[in-house]
Amino acid sequence: MSNFTATQKNTAAALAIALTAALATMSAPASAADKMGGDTEKCFGVALKGKNDCKAGAGTTCAGTSKIDYQGNAWSMVPAGTCAKTVSKTSPTGFGQMEAFKEKKA
Repeated sequence: MSNFTATQKNTAAALAIALTAALATMSAPASAADKMGGDTEKCFGVALKGKNDCKAGAGTTCAGTSKIDYQGNAWSMVPAGTCAKTVSKTSPTGFGQMEAFKEKKA
C-alpha cells in the first residue's frame, strides 16, 4: 500500500506535467530576432544560396529556399540599421535592400 493520498498523487502528477511543459518551452528554438538580441529588419539580397530566413519569391516556400547567392527576392533578418551597409553583389547599390529587387549580374 502507498502512503500517499489521492490528492497528493494528483498534485505530484500536475507538478510533473508543469515541469515537462516548462522544459519543453525552454528548449524551443529562438526566433531570428531573439538570436540577434534586439531590433531586426528584413534585408533583401544578402543571403547566400539556401541560407535565407524565409520566402524567396515565386516557387519557394520559406527558410533555406533561395536558389542563388544574393537573390534579390530572398531576405535575411539583420540587426536594425545594418541592411544598407551589408554587401549584396547583385543589388543595384551593392548593398542590401529593404524591398525585393531584380538582381543585376554579379
